[in-house]
Amino acid sequence: MKIVVIGGSGLIGSKVVDRLRAGGHDVLAASPASGVNTLTGEGLDQALEGAQVVLDVANSPSFEDKAVLEFFQTSGRNLLAAGRKAGVRHHLALSVVGTDRLTESGYFRAKIAQEALIRESGLPYTIVHSTQFFEFLGAIAQSATQGGSVHLSPAFVQPIASDDVAAAVAEYTVGAPLNGVVEIAGPERARLSDLVQRFLAASKDPRTVVPDVHARYFGAELKDETLVPGPGARTCSIGFDAWFAMPKAPR
Repeated sequence: MKIVVIGGSGLIGSKVVDRLRAGGHDVLAASPASGVNTLTGEGLDQALEGAQVVLDVANSPSFEDKAVLEFFQTSGRNLLAAGRKAGVRHHLALSVVGTDRLTESGYFRAKIAQEALIRESGLPYTIVHSTQFFEFLGAIAQSATQGGSVHLSPAFVQPIASDDVAAAVAEYTVGAPLNGVVEIAGPERARLSDLVQRFLAASKDPRTVVPDVHARYFGAELKDETLVPGPGARTCSIGFDAWFAMPKAPR
């Protein structure tokens, strides 16, 4: 199949592209750097010509409320319109477990808007909801740092390695459209505050995590069930220790 991966040079996109190419597919890794811009529409029609499948793993360059909403709405409309024009048979997007429970957050309101566009597009689709990536633990800690301490919610998470995300997304990409949402998660459930403390200790980072039930995650307060998958989620295999031992795990 010809498969177009929007955001194909990013963390997940590049791994998915490698897997799909190894499977013998004709894969275009599309991004503004390659002349494909979903915000302006530049290069979209040419990129999607002859494509059977489009996978959207792009993320907004800005998380500011107005900017992120504009990004996902504009790029979503442009990409879906180009997909209809090209006769794409399967549109996939990567999103986040708990998105519909995070309406306090401007970022997640934008993801909700993106998902609504996909569902209403008329194209066969699959939306993959993933839990938080291990690779983002450092950034989560940094965003919550006040002085020498890190203030984070003790709500539960079930983090996943980017390699596992890529493997699952690649499988859904070559499969039949689900016309719904599928959830993927890592093998271990932990409290966010405990997990980040574990990450900092393993990284020999002296910061201390302070559990705070009112600490916000992308602008939203969390409950225990907000970020964890429901029954029937696909549980992947790489846990924290195995991920941290990987040569390229960020420190």
